[in-house]
Amino acid sequence: MTGPARSAEPSLWRDRRFCRFWAGHSVSQFGDRITELALPLIAVGALDATANEVAWLTALIWTPNLLAMVLGAWVDHRARKRRLMILADLVRAAVLLSLPAAYLLDAVTLGQLYVVALLTGAAGVLFNTAYPPFFVRLVPRASYVDANSKLSAARSASFVAGPAIGGPLVQVLTAPVAIVVDALTFLVSAVLISRVPVAEPPAAATAEPSLLRRARDGLAFVVRHPVLRAGLGCAATVNFFTFVAGSGLFVLYASRSLGLSAGVIGIAFGIGATGALLGAVLAPRISLRFGVGRSISLGAVLFPAPLAIAAAADGPLWLRAGALAAAQFLSGFGVMLFDVNLNSLQAAVIPDGMRSRVAGAYSTINYGIRPVGAVVGGLLATLVGLRATLLVAAVGGALSLLWLLPSPIPRIRSLAPENAPENAPDNATDNATDNATDNATDNAEGGAPDNAEGGTDDADAGSRPVAP
Repeated sequence: MTGPARSAEPSLWRDRRFCRFWAGHSVSQFGDRITELALPLIAVGALDATANEVAWLTALIWTPNLLAMVLGAWVDHRARKRRLMILADLVRAAVLLSLPAAYLLDAVTLGQLYVVALLTGAAGVLFNTAYPPFFVRLVPRASYVDANSKLSAARSASFVAGPAIGGPLVQVLTAPVAIVVDALTFLVSAVLISRVPVAEPPAAATAEPSLLRRARDGLAFVVRHPVLRAGLGCAATVNFFTFVAGSGLFVLYASRSLGLSAGVIGIAFGIGATGALLGAVLAPRISLRFGVGRSISLGAVLFPAPLAIAAAADGPLWLRAGALAAAQFLSGFGVMLFDVNLNSLQAAVIPDGMRSRVAGAYSTINYGIRPVGAVVGGLLATLVGLRATLLVAAVGGALSLLWLLPSPIPRIRSLAPENAPENAPDNATDNATDNATDNATDNAEGGAPDNAEGGTDDADAGSRPVAP
């Protein structure tokens, strides 16, 4: 695509469909920040839960991702992905509203909290596996990076302002009542998505393989595809090591080893969130200047490596606090650079008929590795100490780059090559791969598309950013 053609392309802010979806996504992100504070506070304050019981609460939110591969295969077989996203929002709203209702009846139990965590996590997986096909029907191929940048920027902004809003809200209304706000944000999201018409293809009329066979096909597609295999290997590796230095250990290190107060730690994390916001905003410009693949490679290193800055912190208070803030800022910038571009590249190379099952297979591995990293981090911290654990996480996470170097990813400049149609991802697997990798190598312009984390909301509830 030439420079003039790119400049003539309409802004996504003028696309009412995208703006409606962006608004719903943004509102629900701010609501999530409230629940991330409120759920543990209910467990600790109202139910006197132990640290282990609170840890299980977090684990249950992630547990449904272990079935994402199967759920994604089921979603791929459904014709109306948008309806599934709306259903997921409505389920999360209803489940969350059960907490304030039980609180008013003085009937909240730890078991109910666990069920709420499990069901909201499962609905989140449903939303995330239905999202990729919806995304490519909503956003033109050449705007993938721009769209992911705007969505990621809203999520990053929620981590900056969300705790500042959520904290006082929880304090004034009490944690169970504050959760009503998050439930309402899911209702708003459902309404806005229902007003985003997309052209969805009808369900296949021919008989398809069994559910398990389709799930296996999704995993096999990822393993065989040179771009997806390298991207998943890199993301899973960086997530494993950043969860080794997970948010709990990182806060513990800042408090005990660096001797920082809760207020100083909060300021440092707030600065870190501005790094993520800046990274999300600048990701399209950086990919345009250096290429999508190089931006992914840079983000893969910049995300975990700053942990070494925090691990080396020493000296007077201002220096220790500054090192923590710098580590958070650079890491936040790096994860957004990695997230926005990798999600966009994945959207460009996955064929329509496999988007949900591939997203499910990807999530099963990428999310499934996170609790393993957290357990290993706890063992390492016990054996070698917190500083050494952070250094291991920094070095190991940066080595995730080794997945990318032999792959086609570093050579990819653009997602919208001049000689490829904008709907190239809708074609067969081999054509999609060729268009997005080999043919894109020599182009100078960067294209664009949760986690999650693309990666729709892949973020953890903790203070550190998380890769897609």
